Amino acid sequence: MQSQFYSLTDYPNGLPDRALFKLETQTLPDLAEGEVRIRNHWLSVDPYMRGRMSGIRTYVDPFELGKPMEGGAIGEVIETNDSSLKVGDKVSHMGGWRDIAQLPTQGVTKLPDIDVPEQAYLGVLGMPGMTAWTGLNLIAECKPADNVLVSAASGAVGSLAVQLAKAKGCHVVGIAGAAHKLAWLESLGVEPVSYRERDAYELSEAIKLASPNGIDVYFENVGGICLEAALSQLNEGARIAVCGMIDGYNAKEPTPGPSNLAQLIMRKAKMQGFIVADHWSSYPYFLNEVAPQVAEGKLDYKETVREGLENTPDAFLALFDGANTGKMLVKL
Repeated sequence: MQSQFYSLTDYPNGLPDRALFKLETQTLPDLAEGEVRIRNHWLSVDPYMRGRMSGIRTYVDPFELGKPMEGGAIGEVIETNDSSLKVGDKVSHMGGWRDIAQLPTQGVTKLPDIDVPEQAYLGVLGMPGMTAWTGLNLIAECKPADNVLVSAASGAVGSLAVQLAKAKGCHVVGIAGAAHKLAWLESLGVEPVSYRERDAYELSEAIKLASPNGIDVYFENVGGICLEAALSQLNEGARIAVCGMIDGYNAKEPTPGPSNLAQLIMRKAKMQGFIVADHWSSYPYFLNEVAPQVAEGKLDYKETVREGLENTPDAFLALFDGANTGKMLVKL
């Protein structure tokens, strides 16, 4: 059986060029003991993948040039050489960027029996959702009545973070760009703030108007002017959960830090970065809390879908143009 997959031909400097992504074909070997073959239905593209294109190890190994790229995927078992999975099982795994994945079963998880669309396990019930839950609860220790600020608030992580904070009884402000994203946030009961055509001072003043009582929790996805603006509005004892800094992912040179970092001292604030994989043992708690809300329609989540394996690189690159509302997915 043959499989198509994407590989990188070189490590990019700055925003990756579309030509660096090469669609290749391989003949899959016979299944070894403990392996399964999966026909992928849905692929995930995520901003963190840019770090794996750097050629250096960050918190995860870089993609190898000329080898199949990896990413979250949902698919159906079509062949198996392991009794723990049978043909027809729907599963999640990291064999993305390809149409058919052949993997050891240790890296394959059967989807729970919950009445939600299967692709939800790449978004609201997958890594992005778990990231939002972890950042709010385990890192920022968000409490009822906190004033919460979320950057990239209409994205896959941010849009769940704002809703989980609202469900706790928090006053929530969300930073986004496009008008339709701001309108969606407002429909969720979130105070929307646009970062467009604003410098850090102007954005800070807009945040102050949206949250006159300051910020107790900041969920950081962007960095840049968003971080600088947020630091100026911190309350004493504020907590910042640093999930990502997409503003600098494609920078060709080191980006300068915020000019007002001393606010952390003056406000006695805590700023902590985290990697969600380190907290995956808490996934069952997240699932127990969030999955019923998704199944009952109590959480509003959006997906931006591109169709066809050939459009996977374009879907990935579109993340850096803000082209997605909610989770960016590729449907095969």
